[in-house]
Amino acid sequence: MTAKIKIEQPKIGKELPEANFQEIYYKDEPYLDACIIANCSIDRESIDKIVLSQVVFKNVTFSDVSFRNIELTDVIFDHCDLTNADFMGGAIHRVEFKDSKLLGINLSDASLGNVLFESCNLNLSAFGYASIKQVKYDRCSLESADYYECKLKKVAFDACRLNEVNFSRTPLKGIDLSSSTFQRLTVSLEDLNGCEVSPDQAIGFAAMLGLTIKD
Repeated sequence: MTAKIKIEQPKIGKELPEANFQEIYYKDEPYLDACIIANCSIDRESIDKIVLSQVVFKNVTFSDVSFRNIELTDVIFDHCDLTNADFMGGAIHRVEFKDSKLLGINLSDASLGNVLFESCNLNLSAFGYASIKQVKYDRCSLESADYYECKLKKVAFDACRLNEVNFSRTPLKGIDLSSSTFQRLTVSLEDLNGCEVSPDQAIGFAAMLGLTIKD
């Protein structure tokens, strides 16, 4: 078993003032810091290089948003809906996504460090070409997610659903998949070197390679 991965939690003050996302337009540069945004919808927004620091989003729906090259530091998304949100090229550090819907979110070319995804729906999510370090997926659904040519280091998939995930050209050395479930993955034999799997998963990979397991 791999060592337990330690994730740094967001550094956020306990008493944050409530804010309106529209306040961002009253500033010289697109940023928000040290506030909570709750029980609202952010619709059809397209902002490049938005910076968010020490912000809590609670019960917020992001609809048709494009925040490419976003910078997120010390941010929490709690019971949010980020379906099809575009965070391509983002820098995401000390961030938590809790009980949130991230169906089809675009995190390709992003840099993720000390990030927790807890009880989230990440089906069809895109992480292609991303750098992912010290990231934990805890009880998440990642069916048909795309990790094409990613760099994974100290990444945990704990009790996740990984069916049809694409790990093409992504080395899985040191990655423990043994507590997660899947019927099929897209991954090459060389990239499986050093990956930790359960006995049943090993049989499944053998079948994918065309081997016949005899009792």
